[in-house]
Amino acid sequence: MSKAFQASNAVVTGSSSGIGRAIAISLAKAGVERLVVHYCSNRSGALETADAIREIGCEPVLVAADLGLPEGRQTLVKDAFDSLGVVHTWVNNAGADVLTGSASSMDFEGKLQRLLDVDVTGTILLSRAVADRLVKQFDAKANAFPASMVFIGWDQASEGMEGDAGQMFGPVKAAVMAFANSLAQATGPRVRVNTIAPGWIRTSWGEETSDYWNQRAEGQSLMGRWGCVGDIAKAVLYAADPENTFLTAQTIQLNGGFNRRF
Repeated sequence: MSKAFQASNAVVTGSSSGIGRAIAISLAKAGVERLVVHYCSNRSGALETADAIREIGCEPVLVAADLGLPEGRQTLVKDAFDSLGVVHTWVNNAGADVLTGSASSMDFEGKLQRLLDVDVTGTILLSRAVADRLVKQFDAKANAFPASMVFIGWDQASEGMEGDAGQMFGPVKAAVMAFANSLAQATGPRVRVNTIAPGWIRTSWGEETSDYWNQRAEGQSLMGRWGCVGDIAKAVLYAADPENTFLTAQTIQLNGGFNRRF
């Protein structure tokens, strides 16, 4: 792992559990000195993430904010930059969970609207505000490494998938990925913007799903297995590595190689 993360600062949205927690821990292990652990309502999970990175030697800063609301986005931007000063790595991982918990009982329209509010509108407006700050901090420091912003997409967004999940997450993640590419065009070379587009990842939904989905997840990967949160964390670190100064405006498909023979 590059030593370029040492003594740097990072923000990981939605880092109270799952993928976000794995990314936060990996950044801490890579040398990030201070890290904003963002969460919406899962404070106990955020505290667990904070404890995990503190044990590694990274100082956590907890920020609670609903990114689907203007005041939530304003709170996160202000608190993050006020606390860290300079932000070197920003990871847009937060997204609405409509597959598990109480939201899973919502109808299609309700789920779609929540995803649009948080994953699309929230992510876009938040990222524009953050990018403005990142550009200004680069201009103020001669010969500085460009800051990095990483988004989380979906490998099937451009291909399509049957069922409600495909009709919700497909357009939502396609919008996020398109925005990330456009933001890269607007901010280079001062900010690098890349997207990780995972395939089947065993999160809380994958741990409880049926045999059909388990077989499909394993069968559609050339590596013959589910992806794990650690796989995404490694990819994020690669994209965010300050020494990868020629990597921007890219979407990295992280699915173990999609099996066209399935």
